[in-house]
Amino acid sequence: MKWWKDAVVYQVYPKSFQDTNGDGIGDLKGIIKRLDYLKLLGINALWLSPVYKSPNDDNGYDISDYKKIHPDYGTMEDMHELIAEARKRGIRLIMDLVVNHTSDEHEWFQEALKGKDNPYRDYYVWRDPVNDGPPNDLVSSFGGSAWEYDEKSGQYYLHIFSRKQPDLNWENATMRKEIYEMINFWLDKGIGGFRMDVIDHIGKVPDEKIVVNGPKLHDYIQEMNEATFRHYDVMTVGETWAATPENAALYSDPDRNELSMIFQFEHIMLDEQPGKTKWDLEDLQLVELKQTFSKWQTQIGENSWNSLFWNNHDTPRVVSRWGNDKEYRVESAKAFAILLHNMQGTPYIFQGEEIGLVNTPITDISQANDIETINLYNERIESGYAKDDVLKSINTKGRDNARRPIPWNDETQGGFTKGEPWQKLNENYETINVEAALDDKASVFYTYQKLIELRKEHEILVKGSFKLLLPDDPQIFAYERELGNEKWTVIANLSDTEQTRSIADKNVQALISNYDEKEYDLTDLKLKPYEAFVFRNE
Repeated sequence: MKWWKDAVVYQVYPKSFQDTNGDGIGDLKGIIKRLDYLKLLGINALWLSPVYKSPNDDNGYDISDYKKIHPDYGTMEDMHELIAEARKRGIRLIMDLVVNHTSDEHEWFQEALKGKDNPYRDYYVWRDPVNDGPPNDLVSSFGGSAWEYDEKSGQYYLHIFSRKQPDLNWENATMRKEIYEMINFWLDKGIGGFRMDVIDHIGKVPDEKIVVNGPKLHDYIQEMNEATFRHYDVMTVGETWAATPENAALYSDPDRNELSMIFQFEHIMLDEQPGKTKWDLEDLQLVELKQTFSKWQTQIGENSWNSLFWNNHDTPRVVSRWGNDKEYRVESAKAFAILLHNMQGTPYIFQGEEIGLVNTPITDISQANDIETINLYNERIESGYAKDDVLKSINTKGRDNARRPIPWNDETQGGFTKGEPWQKLNENYETINVEAALDDKASVFYTYQKLIELRKEHEILVKGSFKLLLPDDPQIFAYERELGNEKWTVIANLSDTEQTRSIADKNVQALISNYDEKEYDLTDLKLKPYEAFVFRNE
């Protein structure tokens, strides 16, 4: 069995994890400093958001040199030390890799700007104007046209994201070979794999307005695998916002030699209005959430593999989003953990999730840092939206919520830095911090630690089948896992009120619960707000 099938991955957003030199920005030495904490948690792999050289227009997802470390984070020697020190603790380092686009400050693009005859010109996507305007009406994910005009050459270049993130032209075989050489440069350093940013974009056909799932997408990924991944014992996970259970196997069936698994986001989009953007809010319907998880647990094919997550650097904190981050912060954080970590797939923990960090509301756009958030605000205000409504959307879904620095203790700046942090910490850091969590045996941290232990010890969590229970219940999320003669049941009340159900005529012992209850009467099951537990069927 592949090592990543019973692994748990922890995502670090380096800028916000731990600063060691007082400049207010987290660094590689800070991650090294906290490796023993991650070992205590029990994780097997560490996914690092980009630390490459970058002008940071999009917080590192705009890479200007794939083979250099951004000075804010340290040096290549620091990276070598991080890889080695993590390995000593049984932790593999997963690099974040962006190959759909580069920074406009990358040497390739700077060369491409010199003229149409430059050999690097075709490394990017260029088109002539149409009717004195952009080639077509493709829009950027960050707002506005996806085409930027270059006055010197009289052509437009494509940028599905920021105008400072020009898209690479994957039809150029020479460019692809350079990408593969760069991937092997990192694999040869002993890293444990890659998270592939917006990988489903690389097969785009802009003239036909195809941005994702282009006709050559899987040809490119298979070629990449053949030139790189297949020669190493590594894990690869692709970010695929457009994935469905039907096409998930195209990426992750091992016989196809593409990726280990993908991130799909269907569950993440359930609290937005159909056909609109993530900023157009809609209340989550639990029945829909259960149906979505069940679909991805049962319909992707026996040879495919799931990734499991609630949070990452692009999404708000789940305890604030779908839980109760006030009266039941601890209970709801534990409930969501119990639900996710007992499913089949590789679970991902985003930094701070394991101590129940919450969203950080802002009252003015001047307090925002994220380019997506700022662009959204300006566009909506210009379109006539009320400021309060726009801020509500931002406070609910904005990416800054996840990117606040980690509070390690109740000292100044939460022990994150001795300087001024690049972004303010949540004001509750004096009470919600790592040190406090470690001192409290009933904290969210120890629930995550126990869940990781269970996955390592019980094959049923890795190989067992999944069956959704009570599919139409609007408050209870319940399911079974079964392997051979063994069966586990997971039950969670995802509401603010006590719920009573009759599940079966017996009493059961909890393997884990978030209220520390040991025994449950399934004949007259009374579940407190956000109560969750797991039991083995006898």
